Amino acid sequence: MSLVQAVRQQLRLNAFWAPRRCLASQSAPAAAPAQTDSGNAPSKAELPALAQSCCTENTVLVGVNYLKGQPEVLALADDAYPPWLWTLLQPKHIPDDGPGGIGEKIRLRKANRQAIRDSNFMKTQ
Repeated sequence: MSLVQAVRQQLRLNAFWAPRRCLASQSAPAAAPAQTDSGNAPSKAELPALAQSCCTENTVLVGVNYLKGQPEVLALADDAYPPWLWTLLQPKHIPDDGPGGIGEKIRLRKANRQAIRDSNFMKTQ
């Protein structure tokens, strides 16, 4: 472990354990209401689908159109976009397939890149 990594790790630990202010009280969380078979609760089929987009349909997207003389860009309905679009921000799942596998190669490559960055940083000091 390089000096830079040790310092970064110490800073991360301090940030993790730093006291935090919260608006909620420190008392125990409220207990969930008891489930009853009264039929008042809607079934999963009756619940509306969650919106995937942060803006509603026909919202003007400011800053997306940078070309002169073009109409403003409007947001479309969620079903007008391809389904893969909503999975772009999810973290990639790296399989842990043992020694010599893809997961180990990715982790080693990431560690090597970080070591190169640390080395280059120390050369500038």
